[in-house]
Amino acid sequence: MSSTKRLPVYAQHPPCADRKRLEVRQQQKAAARAERKKKPDRPEEFICYDNSDDDDDEDDIANEFTDHQILRTSYNFVDYIRNRESGLRGVQTFEEHYSSRHILTHDMFKEYPISLNNMNKVFCSQWLSDRQIVFGTKCNKLLVYDIHTQSLDHIPTISSRNASAEPEDHQSGIHFLQMNPSRSLLVTGATHSHQLAVYRLPTLDPIAIAENGHKDWVFDAVWLDDEFFVSGSRDSKLGLWHVSEQTRAFTNLPEYGSIKPVRMKDCKNAQKIRSLAFNRQRRELACLSLNGYIHVWNMENFKQSLSRRLPSSQENVCLAVKEDGALYAIGCRSYTLLLDSRTLQPIRKILARYSGCGIRSASFQDNTLTIGTGIGMLMFYDLKANRYLESSINASRTVVLKTSRGFVFPDEEFADQGFHQMKYTPAIYTHCYDFSSTRLFAAGGPLPASMFGNYAGIWQ
Repeated sequence: MSSTKRLPVYAQHPPCADRKRLEVRQQQKAAARAERKKKPDRPEEFICYDNSDDDDDEDDIANEFTDHQILRTSYNFVDYIRNRESGLRGVQTFEEHYSSRHILTHDMFKEYPISLNNMNKVFCSQWLSDRQIVFGTKCNKLLVYDIHTQSLDHIPTISSRNASAEPEDHQSGIHFLQMNPSRSLLVTGATHSHQLAVYRLPTLDPIAIAENGHKDWVFDAVWLDDEFFVSGSRDSKLGLWHVSEQTRAFTNLPEYGSIKPVRMKDCKNAQKIRSLAFNRQRRELACLSLNGYIHVWNMENFKQSLSRRLPSSQENVCLAVKEDGALYAIGCRSYTLLLDSRTLQPIRKILARYSGCGIRSASFQDNTLTIGTGIGMLMFYDLKANRYLESSINASRTVVLKTSRGFVFPDEEFADQGFHQMKYTPAIYTHCYDFSSTRLFAAGGPLPASMFGNYAGIWQ
């Protein structure tokens, strides 16, 4: 979890310099070496050779220096905290994602449901700070929840000055929320779903409406940097937008400015763009369309570079990219598909533990993939071990967070639609970790489009 290299001010060795630590380490290395040399019962199809297999003699030469470093290094988290608070000398490192993994495997997460009254389906969410969460709903509400006061604040949505003639079917809810890298701006859906709204953070003052671009609902948007973002819509087009310094400086509230797209381009072989993910390492934009294709755009010149048909075209609704840019995850009807970002070749199908549950949201947290399902469950997949995350309390079961019922209205309608013989569970349309990775916000609502209801909860 943490390591602190102790530099003694007085005497020669810090308190952590216990020779027994070296004996344990040597025993572990010997056991690992013996395991590598063990011959399998049947020949393996793929064998990876460790560089250390042939370096035993070289390791012995370096042992003296390595042992000296180990004895000076404390892996005690208390030492890490004390050194940081006291400002002592020494090299300190901390594995930021260790905390969430430890909490999950030790069954320490507890659900705290949030009452949203008669709101309908939460589609998207983001942590604004360590105490505030912003989220958007199907009923076109933009809300901020304060964890400390347990209060909900409504943020007014904005629309074009020429929006009086807009048809009603252009209000489909707020499907996305994205903050720019410096966390100074937020882009989300506007009053009419084919337009976008830009807000200033942390005050959430509206500064611009993005209009005259898309002709149909906008399903997603991603920031390329602090000024440019790209939107994807049901009209199968991508829009490139620029929030200039002059627009960002707009302070004449309650007035707000208007921005036009820099470029609008058709996404070839796409039918209704559903989700976007920006790969910062490769400077590429991945687009997921509802006809079962993934498309890649080069964002250096805003040109489409390739498209690939996915193994399944059923309910491909969510897309996520790993922080190092190596993997894409696509949520399908009964499994999560991992793709190599370089070739878009499928690497692995992660079958859902519950048949036909539907993957509605996905996110990477270091080497853990968090999966939100359509049956009120959050699952966690260990990418290194290639299996679902196992509980340290009970090794015979995997880690699963089961949500509470939430709110569905009315219950009689739920029974009338033929669901009276099954227990109602909400779909997890969105989830996000806070900055410390120790709290998880999950939200959603009923899976059938005709049903009205919501669910929101914080796991901590």
